[in-house]
Order: sequence, then C-alpha cells, then structure tokens
Amino acid sequence: MTKIGLFFGSTTGNTENAAKMIKDEFGSSATVELFGIENTKTEDIAKYEILIFGTSTWGYGEPQDDWAGFESNLGRIDFKGKKVAFFGLGDQYGYADTFVDAMGMLYEIVKGRGAQIVGMTSTEGYSYDDSKALVDGQFVGLALDNDNQSDMTADRIKQWVIQLKEELRI
Repeated sequence: MTKIGLFFGSTTGNTENAAKMIKDEFGSSATVELFGIENTKTEDIAKYEILIFGTSTWGYGEPQDDWAGFESNLGRIDFKGKKVAFFGLGDQYGYADTFVDAMGMLYEIVKGRGAQIVGMTSTEGYSYDDSKALVDGQFVGLALDNDNQSDMTADRIKQWVIQLKEELRI
C-alpha cells in the first residue's frame, strides 16, 4: 500500500483540520500519516517518497510559526525522487496581496531541492490580487480560504485528492 507523509503547521487548528480531511479523503487507497511540523525531524520527512505539506499564511505573507522555524531544515533535505504536494490556507480578501504566500515559499524551497511537484490547481473561483503560490497561472497546490469560503473546503479537498490519486497512480 502507498504510504504518504502529511506534514502540517497549525496555529488555530484550521490547517490541522484540513490535513485530517485530506487523510480521510484518501480512505483505504493509501496510508496517510499525519505529522505536526513542530515535532518533526528531517529524518521523518526523508523516509517518504510521497509527501504533502500544509501551511497557513499569516499577516502579510508570513509562514505559520512552526514552518518558519523548520524552514532551514527543509532546505537541507534532498527531495530528488520524491513527489510533493502542497495545500495552503489564507484569506483572499483580507490579505489579497499575499494570498497563500506561505504555500509558495514552501514550494520554492522543495522544488529547488529536486522534488517532483504534484497537485497544482486552478485559480478559478478565487478573488485575490497577488500570490507567491502562482506558477504558470496555477496555484502550486490546493488553496483553501476558511475565512471566506469555508463552505467550499470539503469539496475542494475531495476534488484535489481525486486529482492526486490520478497523478500518483494510486
């Protein structure tokens, strides 16, 4: 069975809740193991071939505190041969210039260390001005806005996991 390491940082519980929903959505098609990034060692990440990283964006484009503390460790991991997906939470109206920026920051680090990125998504259905999480007109992962579109979170996660299963062939 496919094993996936899902690593998240969560201050208010929203990112953790999204991580749990993602895990549940995979059902029996994969074993998804959840890790709070605050207790993670680089060896924990290194043992997975498939990874999902989740973070929220705080203030004007800052990563969640636990990710901010782990960023230098992330930059030392060799991601060659690994497939990595991202999900990020943000407020597209209150912080329209920095929507899900932290997801984009994680992407830049991981992509630069050789990862194969999976799970990029459309920007359709969102209203924001700018984001560091954009590459070639798409989000580098799943963007969630629990502040303004919480009613869309479950469906967005469901559709994203279907996409990931197809891309990962599981």
